[in-house]
Amino acid sequence: MAAIVVVEDDLRIRQAVARALADMGHDVVSSAAALPGLEAVVQQRPDLVLLDLGLPDLDGTELLKMIRAVSKVPVIIITARGDDAEVVRTLDSGADDYLVKPFSTAQLGARVRAVLRRSNEPPAREPVRIGGLEIDPPARRATLDGASLDLSPKEFDLLLYLARRAGEVVTKREMLAEVWREPYGGSERTVDVHLSWLRRKMGETAAAPRYLQTVFGVGIRLAAPDS
Repeated sequence: MAAIVVVEDDLRIRQAVARALADMGHDVVSSAAALPGLEAVVQQRPDLVLLDLGLPDLDGTELLKMIRAVSKVPVIIITARGDDAEVVRTLDSGADDYLVKPFSTAQLGARVRAVLRRSNEPPAREPVRIGGLEIDPPARRATLDGASLDLSPKEFDLLLYLARRAGEVVTKREMLAEVWREPYGGSERTVDVHLSWLRRKMGETAAAPRYLQTVFGVGIRLAAPDS
């Protein structure tokens, strides 16, 4: 269970979101305006904030800046503003995710779980080892069978994310959300291209995999080779 503050001026949406979150087991406090919402964030010290941009007393982007001045709490924007420039501007202002209305309860739940999972992950400093693959997060260095892998920053991030979920099947949508921080949409082709580059640098292919195993119709699993 997480403590969540919802700042949304539309009564119908505010009640629906609060009810959905409560049904998921979360403790919810809601506000219809920016300044009471900021007060709730300061007093309640929540695990997550859901923030609308079109508020009656202050634009949500201004409230986001005020929240960021006093707290590192994760913030998911919930708004009808869906153009790319607005998304980029808001994420650059400190939002952790961006959900465009209308959205389903299932999508809301998935975004909440993803953001909470990221915020609750302790910074990993110990090397991650799977078979002959070793990844050193602080040094941002990866080796395979003792040889250094020349990875781009995003290739390293992708490999580390998959390694931390070794043995699990990870969908492309999850990779877009967790590695690329794509708040919505996003092209799965981006994932395909980076996986192809990563495979080549690791000396394998999709047709002859060793570590990066495709589960058709589902996603990718990173696991040590059988031999």
